[in-house]
Amino acid sequence: MDHQYYHYLSANDEDGGGDITDPRNNPKDLATQLVISASLGLGAFITFGFLRPRWSSLYAARKKQRATASSLPNLPDSFFGWIPVLYRISEREVLEAAGLDAWVFLQFFKMAIKFLSIASVLAVPIFSLIHTRFDEAEPILPKYRKPAALDLQSSSSRRDLRFGENPVTKQDDTYLWVHVIFVYLFSALALYLLYTHTLSVIRIRQDYLGHQCTITDRTIRLSGIPKDMRSEDVIKKHVEGMGIGTVESVTISRDWSELDALMKKRSTLLRKLEEAWTVYLRKRQSRKNFDSLPVMQIESPTRQVEVDSEDQPLLNGSLGKGPSTRPQITIRHGFLKIRSKRYDAIDYYTLQLESLDATILEARKKEYPATPVAFVTLNSVAAAQMAVQAVLDPKPAEFVARLAPAPSNIIWRNTYMPRYQRMARSWSISIFIFFLTVIWLVPVGLLAGLLNLKSIRKVWPQLADVLEQSEIASSLVQNFLPTAVLTLLNVAVPYLYDYLSSFQGMLSQADVELSVISKNFFFTFFNLFFAFSVFGTASNMYSVVKDSLKDTTKIAYLLAKSLQGLAPFYINLIALQGIGMFPFRLLDFGSVALYPVTLAGAKTPRDYAKLHQPSVFSYGFFLPQPILVLILCIVYSVLPSGTLVLFFGLIYFLIGYFVHKYQLLYAMDHPLHSTGQAWSMITYRLLTGIVLFQSAMAGWFALRAAFFRALLILPLMATTVWFAWFYRRTFSSLTRYIALRAITDDTGGAGGRGERDGEGRLVETTVDERREVGVGFVNPNLVVPLEKVWLMKFNEVGGETAEGVYSPADAGSASGASSGSSSVTDVRFLLP
Repeated sequence: MDHQYYHYLSANDEDGGGDITDPRNNPKDLATQLVISASLGLGAFITFGFLRPRWSSLYAARKKQRATASSLPNLPDSFFGWIPVLYRISEREVLEAAGLDAWVFLQFFKMAIKFLSIASVLAVPIFSLIHTRFDEAEPILPKYRKPAALDLQSSSSRRDLRFGENPVTKQDDTYLWVHVIFVYLFSALALYLLYTHTLSVIRIRQDYLGHQCTITDRTIRLSGIPKDMRSEDVIKKHVEGMGIGTVESVTISRDWSELDALMKKRSTLLRKLEEAWTVYLRKRQSRKNFDSLPVMQIESPTRQVEVDSEDQPLLNGSLGKGPSTRPQITIRHGFLKIRSKRYDAIDYYTLQLESLDATILEARKKEYPATPVAFVTLNSVAAAQMAVQAVLDPKPAEFVARLAPAPSNIIWRNTYMPRYQRMARSWSISIFIFFLTVIWLVPVGLLAGLLNLKSIRKVWPQLADVLEQSEIASSLVQNFLPTAVLTLLNVAVPYLYDYLSSFQGMLSQADVELSVISKNFFFTFFNLFFAFSVFGTASNMYSVVKDSLKDTTKIAYLLAKSLQGLAPFYINLIALQGIGMFPFRLLDFGSVALYPVTLAGAKTPRDYAKLHQPSVFSYGFFLPQPILVLILCIVYSVLPSGTLVLFFGLIYFLIGYFVHKYQLLYAMDHPLHSTGQAWSMITYRLLTGIVLFQSAMAGWFALRAAFFRALLILPLMATTVWFAWFYRRTFSSLTRYIALRAITDDTGGAGGRGERDGEGRLVETTVDERREVGVGFVNPNLVVPLEKVWLMKFNEVGGETAEGVYSPADAGSASGASSGSSSVTDVRFLLP
């Protein structure tokens, strides 16, 4: 046991334990990292400044296409002029234009900026002085000797190793009291900011939601409905009989899987028909331009559907002259699909679409079996809030009331999925993601550890010799590539987790989004912090877990010992993310890079319309990493490298605040409706980080034989745990529900509002109210109009050909010529 204890504590003294998966083998150069990060960030920012006024359809897509953002001020076209205008946009304007979720997201960045600003001002002058007088890089414990020279059988050797007794020299450790004070100070500061911002979030949330009256706020989701009560009239009578309120409508979720499959098939068929029409119209226009005729005369149509030896037409007539003027489709049939026939693609898909439309209309009239889920809309917000906060039925798991998601966020196919199937999917995918996250540690460790000269020499000595001869190449490999590889991995993995989360059977997109936040944070926290700082290396993970189960204090020792060695790695990571990557996010590099690909793949007017839709802002992708960065800043705030971590952390959140504020207000859409519930997720994870910070400092003191100071951290850890319990008991319900006293009378609320704080009503009409005008809780496949074909229209404008949305009805028939109008028309949704 003593030998294993020595092995963990001394893993970093020599060669990182000789493990190539240890990122602490990298002697990183901060200056090189800053040059690379600044070059990347400056290049992306200059590109953004050049493209923003020219590609307003991308960089101002939300302001142009969403009525909720139309009231925002126009940004100047200059490189830096937009920044002051963006900064002056108030919190009230953010609420009015972007909604509660966006406001909560930006509040987290503002809280982080406050903490890092105060911590930097307090820590930098004091700890800079301490660092110049004392050597904090090494613990006060005696230098660890190699196992061969260490007599582990000697009780005195074990005592010296474990308790830090050094009969030769002992460094003055009085200065460690400053660290104790700052651990208390920064813990109190973090808890205070969490407390005050939670109060602010609750106040704004209650005021915001209490003043709006959407159908979502008045609707509850009932689950566990018995079979004999799965009727709209029975449910309405039962709910009203409990005295909660008047029921306006009841929507029972039924097994509409058949109808969903038909609508999905129709969407695929519609796209094929639009592609066929686009191919034909472009070919016809090309022939028209080639003939140089002002008007193309089309002969009377004689439909020739099949072009092989069998001349039976599918429909009467054909457009154009001969089989070559219209696209063809080959249909295989018969035994083993050996025989084949070629048909006119437009006629074939049109007939298929007409037949499918008739089937869908009939399917909409059918009665489908009811499921145990129903959406009940009440006459007031207060009635809905009372229902979800009460126990409605004495039988377990029956008539369980929950807040209903927004109608546009409901995943209807999951509402008629059996409950046991949803639970099985949820648990199986969660367990799979857990093991997948642990497995990621192996490639992460290999990639991070191999990118240094020591490890490269063990695997490829010739390459190491080449790198040693070039300072630029060597610096690039050792300083930039490790953090760049992990950055790319953090970009790719969330897409996988988002895809897997969509199969967990959750009933709304907002629930999926919150789940993605949790999963992606677990990935980043485990692989970028916990694994490297506690396990040390991928190969050492098993032995650490096994011995930690016997002695839990070892986690604190390992954490404290490894943090200083990992400090350059995390400083480089934060610098790259903040200075180098945030400008790329502002540039929306993914959309810019993929635009030529999507443009080349666009065929139909519907494809071109999608090119101009705003990108979607995913909180599950953008929130986990800032939480981890703030945790790193808190953990390192009192350690020797804390001043640099705090400095670059502050830069990270300052740049990130402006980048995300611009995206949320002007560029990207965020249609989800989670009423700011991400704040609780942020709080609990930050509290976990604060406990880790305190545990690491307790181990840091113990490694320096300051055991009394280490014991003084224990009451602070208990206080933090108590604060988490206090938060859950006091604030949890207010971050999920609306207090009856906060609901105004005009929404049918309880009335009798208390004294206001002088701000008055925050918004006259909220984003959610404008978004939910005219919507209801009904499966869209039951009521949505069947989309018609979008086609191109070619008009002669000043002797040139312009493309627009084409409708065959303009010419009176599918074979009609262009009407020759002087402008591009916008006629859609007409079947040929």
